[in-house]
Amino acid sequence: MISFLPLCAHPNPKKVLIVGGGDGGVAREVVKHPLVEEVHQVEIDDRVVELSKQYLPAMACGFANEKLKLTIGDGFDYMKKHKNEFDVIITDSSDPIGPAVSLFQESYYELMKHALKDDGIVCSQGGSFWLDLDYIKKTMSGCKEHFAKVAYAVTSVPSYPCGHIGFVMGSLNKNQDFATPKLGKSEIDSIDLRYYSSEVHSAAFALPRWVQKHFYE
Repeated sequence: MISFLPLCAHPNPKKVLIVGGGDGGVAREVVKHPLVEEVHQVEIDDRVVELSKQYLPAMACGFANEKLKLTIGDGFDYMKKHKNEFDVIITDSSDPIGPAVSLFQESYYELMKHALKDDGIVCSQGGSFWLDLDYIKKTMSGCKEHFAKVAYAVTSVPSYPCGHIGFVMGSLNKNQDFATPKLGKSEIDSIDLRYYSSEVHSAAFALPRWVQKHFYE
């Protein structure tokens, strides 16, 4: 979901940047999209990549795809050197505790904005509204400082606290319709996906009324 929500919200996601995601799972999914031509991934900890290849081969198989170029380094430094390059940026981070806090701040969204092309989209791990309601709103506010359209989406993840997790998404296109996927059902069915569908995509943006009020009103 963290891969296909932004990819299918974008009309032509040719060049994608992944920040984090050292287990390889996001890369494994991104390379499946038929329009994606290049995937660049920046992971700060090479040990995570090594251990994922050893113990999580079903996820780390994404590193072997010819579309992917992996850089071991700092995502902040990388984006400072790559301006106006990417159609989609996906940040697969841990929760906003310790070093990961910087990936949820307004300055990070500013950095991503400058690394995107004009109609670019970002998608970041955003936490659960059951646990982090006010923090999610703060993160969305930081995103709104730099992106014309901002939304929050949710998905089920049984292994995560509360059984679900969310994503903060931003688009530089003021007319962006996040909830309508750009790939048709037949195209989606031709990809090796077990969870994502057109219906699941649209439903991800349907929030409980009290959450809607807190985030958007």
